[in-house]
Amino acid sequence: MQKRQFIGFEQPRRVAIVHDWLTISGGAERVLEQMLHLYPDADLYTVCDFLDESKRGFLAGRRPQTTFIQKMPFAKKHYRSYLGLMPLAIEQLDLSSYDLVLSSSYAVAKGVLTGPDQLHVSYIHTPVRYAWHLQHQYLQEMGLARGIKSWIVRWLLHKVRSWDTRTTAGVDVMIANSAYIARQIYKVYGRESQVVYPPVEVDALPFRASKDDFYLTASRLVPYKRIDLIVQAFAQMPERRLVVIGEGPERAKIEAAAFGHKNIEILGYRPTPELTSAMSRARAFIFAAIEDFGITPVEAQACGTPVIALGIGGACESVRGFSGQARTGLFFQEQTIEALIDAVDRFEAEGSEIRPEDCRANAVRFSAQNFRSNLSRILQKAWEEHQQRRLESLSGGSSLDIAELRDDELSLYTN
Repeated sequence: MQKRQFIGFEQPRRVAIVHDWLTISGGAERVLEQMLHLYPDADLYTVCDFLDESKRGFLAGRRPQTTFIQKMPFAKKHYRSYLGLMPLAIEQLDLSSYDLVLSSSYAVAKGVLTGPDQLHVSYIHTPVRYAWHLQHQYLQEMGLARGIKSWIVRWLLHKVRSWDTRTTAGVDVMIANSAYIARQIYKVYGRESQVVYPPVEVDALPFRASKDDFYLTASRLVPYKRIDLIVQAFAQMPERRLVVIGEGPERAKIEAAAFGHKNIEILGYRPTPELTSAMSRARAFIFAAIEDFGITPVEAQACGTPVIALGIGGACESVRGFSGQARTGLFFQEQTIEALIDAVDRFEAEGSEIRPEDCRANAVRFSAQNFRSNLSRILQKAWEEHQQRRLESLSGGSSLDIAELRDDELSLYTN
């Protein structure tokens, strides 16, 4: 029989994509959308699926397989309350028939069970926030800082941390959504990871070089976003106008902080066209959260708008805020009113040096096309190395020259 010249390996025939839960359409769901674009025939799994019908377009008609959490009482509104059960739930998904398992994980998705002949690649948005670096903030916000309930929740989070650490053994390759998270992965799991920044639909965002005289912040109104801090700072700068776009449980608190200050406008939720229009017209975008990556600062830059950002977390990687660069914004180093006021004052003095064209060019680095290209390259390399290890194992540990295998021999090893 003739020898064949074999370059590379057969691609995985069956692919499963695992996502934590489907309840909103946010940054993690944009990553999922691109994964589905790479593997259009993949089967989709998730802990629970309560995504509104109007936001399901990126799933292209798919209905994911869910876990028993889907049918738990009040799960639609309080699914996070079942975090202690989610490790058990995710382990019940039977993925044994798949060649490649690709998980998109910020909670429990990376904990799915896989076998030695399966490749599991996990895109880590963050190690479980509630159980690791945000535990104390989470307990405070939920009113669980003290008392018997507090100790019960602390014990459950301790168990989640133990499970989360143990499940890293089942992941062959880890991908981090930023260098900040790569450091967190190494600190928590002791594992190296490769960085692939999340996708941003840059081409869909309107670029505008001329700006109006207002500052903008936009996000879900939840405590860690620190919109309250931004509003309090602008309350002390009556000569500078702030527009706040977003909805969430902190709205009443934020409106109370803005009450009586005519320079602050709380708009609540706005449809995407209105939001992106405001982004393109704003003098600068204000970002005060410690984020894993943070997509809104990139979206603002895609609109040609500079960003004033907290210099901690993923924003340090998406905003060019230092001299010597084609600057796209500037940083403040503490989550304090004083630090933000100082940053706005510096922007008023230096902002004219920041070119909208540079902001747009910087945002292009994070395009969806670049995300797919970078993720695909890592997956291809991981698959080839996985297949090579499998072949060597099946051959008794000897190194095989794949190019010299006959068709029948290759079939024997790969089937």
